[in-house]
Amino acid sequence: MEKDHLPTFPTIDKCPSIGREKHTVVADMDGTLLRGRSSFPYFALVAFEVGGILRLLFLLLASPLAGVLYYFVSESAGIRVLVFATFAGMKVADIESVARAVLPKFYSTDLHSETWRVFSSCGKRCVLTANPRIMVEAFLKEFLGADLVLGTEISTYRGRATGFVLNPGIVVGNNKAEALKKAFGADAPDIGLGDRKTDYPFMKLCKESYVVPAKPEVEPVSHDKLPKPIVFHDGRLVSKPTPFMALLTILWIPVGFVLACLRIAAGSLLPMPVVYYAFWALGVRVYIKGTPPPPAKKSTGQTGVLFICSHRTLLDPIFLSTALGRPIPAVTYSLSRLSEIISPIKTVRLTRDRVADANMIKKLLEQGDLVICPEGTTCREPFLLRFSALFAELTDELVPVAMTNRMSMFHGTTARGWKGMDPFYFFMNPSPAYEVTFLNKLPSELTCGAGKSSHEVANYIQRMIAASLSYECTTFTRKDKYRALAGNDGTVAEKTANAKKIMGC
Repeated sequence: MEKDHLPTFPTIDKCPSIGREKHTVVADMDGTLLRGRSSFPYFALVAFEVGGILRLLFLLLASPLAGVLYYFVSESAGIRVLVFATFAGMKVADIESVARAVLPKFYSTDLHSETWRVFSSCGKRCVLTANPRIMVEAFLKEFLGADLVLGTEISTYRGRATGFVLNPGIVVGNNKAEALKKAFGADAPDIGLGDRKTDYPFMKLCKESYVVPAKPEVEPVSHDKLPKPIVFHDGRLVSKPTPFMALLTILWIPVGFVLACLRIAAGSLLPMPVVYYAFWALGVRVYIKGTPPPPAKKSTGQTGVLFICSHRTLLDPIFLSTALGRPIPAVTYSLSRLSEIISPIKTVRLTRDRVADANMIKKLLEQGDLVICPEGTTCREPFLLRFSALFAELTDELVPVAMTNRMSMFHGTTARGWKGMDPFYFFMNPSPAYEVTFLNKLPSELTCGAGKSSHEVANYIQRMIAASLSYECTTFTRKDKYRALAGNDGTVAEKTANAKKIMGC
């Protein structure tokens, strides 16, 4: 039957996008604005990030029932099963947090290029979707510039989702048409975009309507064409959890956790000169480029070298030590108690008191080499955050180090979760990898000792590291990251002191 209806509307490639600045567009989401026609991966992301592996398992077990209902009974019935299996009992605030910090990264990688060409050309943009509005609104408004999002409304009780939906139910079929009438009244939108028969009721209400054919080979929109780049994102999963990937993740986690414990034990208990070889034997790849400087000689009064590292995970100093074959103490703004216990190197917390931190770093340099990550927090994307300039004032013995890593299943960083699990998640990857690139020591004429300001030195080193990694320099800070991902500035008050504890590596 669906094929008989397709000729009713022309395909999206026939839609002109020039001169649409004053036009209003209304687009469906799955299969239209996004290339993928299934919303399961995004429900799975919410299930795992909020409810953990057991909620993901529950959703996966419920998905066959959802599929049967969706294809043989009604779209509405199938989506209701996914909503219940995902949301029942979850805190609304947790769902909103995942929608803001996790989902945009995955949505942005699947934008349909033809639909985006038309959607982005219009002055007013509306999205009409069967997905729960709470899941999609943050991405659509913040990153795609949508003015209005009409989606399914979930039922809540005392700040938690019940798993049910509010009347009129799932926004699909005639419910989409009714939602459109309610939002626009007699003023019909200029363009309607959909991809399936259940989109036709709302498409018929628009002045022009176009069908998006099911063409998975269509290239997604490149990141440089998005109105706003995604610099920060959170969540543990690297890949979109399709049903197969969700099953694979569930089966791998018990095995991966045991493997992670073995890898962490090897790094913590073995002498540092042999950790490199132990990591390779356990599937952890460490690649070393450049020539590191020799250790400082205390007998000659030589102070230690300060290694300036880009910050990818809290394991950066450990892999630097692994590459050097000797433990290098690290100064950090924050570290969980568990991470301190299992760390094979000495870690020293900074207090955010500039004078106290400067004195402490100077004393540590008198004892030998030291490593610091002046970004103050991690960034997953190919960007470098602003470098704090304090380190440049303390020594002229500066060696930039470009750090990058590879993770195939789990991210080893988090802004919303417990940081004590960061090293475990990193080492739970089947074959994680780190690349440590030692750049040339900073020439004396470019240091503060030669009259350069600390900010000039910090910015120069940031550009050096960015150039070696083909990354982009930014002025973003830790506060920017935590405001975007966690809704706070990255600080919490200490319970026993007046000082502030910094939340983030």
